[in-house]
Amino acid sequence: MQPSQTPSRVNFAGWLYVSPLVLVLVPFFVAPILVVLAASFFATDGFGGLTPGFTLASYVEVLHSALTLKLYLATIKFTVLTWIFTLIIGFFVAYFLVFHVRNQLLAIGLFLLCTVPFWTSNIIRMISWIPLLGKEGLINQVLLAMGVIRQPLEILLFSDLAVVIAYVHQLTIFMIVPIFNSMARIDKKLIEAAIDAGASRLDIMRLIVVPMSKSGIALGTIFVVSIVMGDFFVVKVMSGGGSASVVSAFYEDVGVLQYPTAAASAVLLTLVLVAIVSLILRTVDIRQEITR
Repeated sequence: MQPSQTPSRVNFAGWLYVSPLVLVLVPFFVAPILVVLAASFFATDGFGGLTPGFTLASYVEVLHSALTLKLYLATIKFTVLTWIFTLIIGFFVAYFLVFHVRNQLLAIGLFLLCTVPFWTSNIIRMISWIPLLGKEGLINQVLLAMGVIRQPLEILLFSDLAVVIAYVHQLTIFMIVPIFNSMARIDKKLIEAAIDAGASRLDIMRLIVVPMSKSGIALGTIFVVSIVMGDFFVVKVMSGGGSASVVSAFYEDVGVLQYPTAAASAVLLTLVLVAIVSLILRTVDIRQEITR
């Protein structure tokens, strides 16, 4: 019988295993966050110079600004609408691939086919909507030819609708993947037993599929919410400058050398995201989902 390892050796081995991850996270994740946090408490001379110290002036300025509330409401609006549409599309695409495609190889092939549009740049996929949604775009031309509308719809492009469409197009795959992974683990015999017991499709969906897919839905929600709330480029381009988000606000602050204000906005947004993610993680055991 081999002697058990001492606690010191076990701890050393554990740190040795995680050391590559630590070497990546510390300089590229932890250090930048600490720099931004420190800068948020500095003062500025208005010309890009920072005065080391401790002041809450930047936080007071951000929190007492009426624009901050409007920007957060706009960001939450884009986030919620994008989440709803990506969840609906992602759930039913994953459901079709798992429960209606009998051939597993074909299901995997169709799943990989869903990822083909995402092999290109986000910018290219976003700009590709302009010829479709424009005033002289394909959608308006088809609707005019069919007599559905009498004049081109201007709401399709450079509007909040265009922003949501671009986000849904870019982020649906982040909802499909985790939900597909969760549904693929559902035992098909459980579905067959429910059918034999007289359960309807709605009952199976409501009582079996949705509850057993909660972990995938939660992971997809974290991906979508984090990306939308941390993005500004899609809002800027697809709204034509008519809409803004929280990130676009402190991007403008950086442009005019107001670094402490931008840093304070970034810290507050990070805290909001952490709170949202924490609430989502309370609904499911993500660790169990990852280790299964």
